Amino acid sequence: MSDVKQDALPITVRGVTKTYGKVFALDDVSLDVRSGEFLTLLGPSGSGKTTLLMVLAGFTRPDRGSLKFGETEMIRKPPHLRDLGMVFQNYALFPHMTVAGNVGYPLKLRGVSKTEMASRVERALETVQLGGYGDRGIEQLSGGQKQRVALARSIVFEPRILLMDEPLSALDKKLRDRMQIELRHLHEKLGMTTVYVTHDQREALTMSDRIAVVNHGRIMQLATPQELYEQPANKFVADFIGDSTFLEVTRQGDTYVAAGVPLRTNRKIPDTRDLLLMLRPERVSLLEGDPGEANVFDATVSELVYQGESFLLYARLQDGTELSVRGAMRAGTFQTLPSLGDPVKLTLDPADTVLIEGGEG
Repeated sequence: MSDVKQDALPITVRGVTKTYGKVFALDDVSLDVRSGEFLTLLGPSGSGKTTLLMVLAGFTRPDRGSLKFGETEMIRKPPHLRDLGMVFQNYALFPHMTVAGNVGYPLKLRGVSKTEMASRVERALETVQLGGYGDRGIEQLSGGQKQRVALARSIVFEPRILLMDEPLSALDKKLRDRMQIELRHLHEKLGMTTVYVTHDQREALTMSDRIAVVNHGRIMQLATPQELYEQPANKFVADFIGDSTFLEVTRQGDTYVAAGVPLRTNRKIPDTRDLLLMLRPERVSLLEGDPGEANVFDATVSELVYQGESFLLYARLQDGTELSVRGAMRAGTFQTLPSLGDPVKLTLDPADTVLIEGGEG
């Protein structure tokens, strides 16, 4: 495959709306995907992320709005004239064709000669680490190999935009984890603008340059993985990205208070009355020694779970809210942890004290 980085196209979405009856699948969506970027559309089932991908692909016509690839308006262009690669959830491979036949099919449609087709198909297969597999039947392949064939078919004609609709969902966890890294490396090598759809938060965090969190047909937040995790825009994003517990925050003069504890924070506080304290299990700790500047919460242990490399401790605050604490498991750690019913003090560093907007966005 030749280097296509300089040819990657940006995508511009403006005011795209799609309704089915009274239901908004997409509600006035605007989005910019940078040239050569790996952007993931992340959200629960029915959020609108796949509808947005189908609008990009040309399989769904929105009720209104603009879609540009580079400077070219694409709304009225049919899928086969959009010059983009597409990897579907079920791979959509032709079972009666060989691997080479499947990968070469887009080139056949474009009238490429047999000699050039054979060369480009083999290069595409080598790119996805399936060199020499051209003569095999589709039924001879594993799930991971089928996924690679679908990917090779989508890049063989060197499109400037690649769309992927949950391509790893059918794979087992270990293979899925490995393919996430391989897809990321392939993107870095080819550099084409990529829009990827998933409902798997960890997959999105692993692979993306930026993530657009989608819910109810709207983009809740568009940011880097670290920004999304560290400073979510609202409760929906915080709850969807990672595990969180939320405490209501009240303001007493210049002091913010949660569960009776005056909070110290190094983070920017949103300018809104409706605030929540976001507590991530890995950011809360059991107090050992002097708490220093940390925020300290009194609680009672309600559950303790051994998870091999880590432990998960559940503790109930005095107002009944249950928090979770995740810690690394070292030799002998489990035996030294508190028991059910024991009083404990939980600490939260000011750097990890994140206040977010209480609404869903």
